[in-house]
Amino acid sequence: MFKIVPSLLSADFSKLKEELALVEEAECEIMHLDVMDGHFVKNITFGPIIVEAIRKLTDLTLDVHLMIENPEFYIEKFAESGSDWITFHIETVSEVGQIINKIKKYKKKAGISLNPSTPIENVEPYLSDLDLVLVMSVNPGFGGQSFIPEVIQKIKALRGFIHGNSPKIEVDGGINKENIKDVVNAGAELLVCGSAIFKADDPKAMINQLNKRVNSSKV
Repeated sequence: MFKIVPSLLSADFSKLKEELALVEEAECEIMHLDVMDGHFVKNITFGPIIVEAIRKLTDLTLDVHLMIENPEFYIEKFAESGSDWITFHIETVSEVGQIINKIKKYKKKAGISLNPSTPIENVEPYLSDLDLVLVMSVNPGFGGQSFIPEVIQKIKALRGFIHGNSPKIEVDGGINKENIKDVVNAGAELLVCGSAIFKADDPKAMINQLNKRVNSSKV
């Protein structure tokens, strides 16, 4: 089952309620929220207070991606703010298992994210404990970047490590109509799309187009 996951980073925050409604009307189920701290990545976005505000506006599953240092200090706050899924970067931590357990303690789905240069072998020991693995197909920090083609082989290799339906493979960065078929055929199930959707003339129509590509792309 493949799903388009709109990324709030590219939305118009001056009309947040309308942007969320648009995603719901397009029958998406998940909204991706990029949390950046200005340290792990050279950008700052928002924290738990904004996630809490978004939670009040929508019943969408909130897929919260922590691009931050020391994520262990913030799991509780993001869990209490209304996050449904919490993903942290393996590059930022040493006690990976403890952070996974902390996320699950709050009854949230746990994910690990890998930068484009991070080997998939780093996440292999934790696959049985995870709900998702997020593969970055751009260097994290800013929206609107171009997809890194070499990541396709990384997704294929990760799919080879995973047996059964868990964890899900999510891919984030530069996904659009031109490359979504390759991403799905490589083994991804959750497709994060930001600029492709929210910078389109008709975002709802673009979501529909992307869904059609996804549903017809598996070979």
